[in-house]
Amino acid sequence: MTAIRVGVIGAGGRMGREVSRAIDSTDDMRLVAALGRNDPLDRLTRSGAQVVVELTHPDSVMEHLEFCVRHGIHTVVGTTGVTEERLNILRSRLATSPGTGMIVGPLSVGAVLTTRLAQYAARWFESVEIVEMHHPDKADAPGGAAVRTARLIAEARRKAGVHDQPDATTTALPGARGAQVDGVPVHAVRARGLVAHQTIVFGGTGETLTLRHDSTDRACFTPGFLLGIRRVGSTPGLTLGLESFMDLE
Repeated sequence: MTAIRVGVIGAGGRMGREVSRAIDSTDDMRLVAALGRNDPLDRLTRSGAQVVVELTHPDSVMEHLEFCVRHGIHTVVGTTGVTEERLNILRSRLATSPGTGMIVGPLSVGAVLTTRLAQYAARWFESVEIVEMHHPDKADAPGGAAVRTARLIAEARRKAGVHDQPDATTTALPGARGAQVDGVPVHAVRARGLVAHQTIVFGGTGETLTLRHDSTDRACFTPGFLLGIRRVGSTPGLTLGLESFMDLE
């Protein structure tokens, strides 16, 4: 079997180091380029990287992704802050390179399963709110995983004909009710010691249902990244979320 040639952008960060170690531990992948903050992107092309894992910052992620698409390199995107507007730009870029694949997170197996369970539950409860918690070095709030969860919950509720959830609040301090994502309140907590955590609270008459996922070590994300690396090359275009590669149906 020919090993997949992989490059990592952001290899010096905590998540980048975890992913690089995971790649090195496999038999079917080879880490050919580990780029730090100021390393030139053409190291990817010179190394013959077939798949790139992007783990940097929302301010720089688009430049890196557009470079990869331009050179026909498949990408697994772990950086958050990829907005709907940016996704549309990426779809447009990928249309010019029809054989190139890209997956944009969430890339945690547990987080993906939590979101899928939330979609099943969404139609049965009158109320739903999300609390996401991360370390204070995270650049975006709410995080991309929570935003995607809220959108998928809202979509499931619309398809089931669930009416808008009740909320009698008439006065509140700014942000007290969280950010509204398609009608689902999302609350962001930032504190040292946290890694990545998401709690989804559903409420109905006389009962609540709470779904919670906790990432306590960044190593938990590596199975999702490795799955993305293995599958993205055979899946041209833009893929949203790891669930497309997990055969959940």
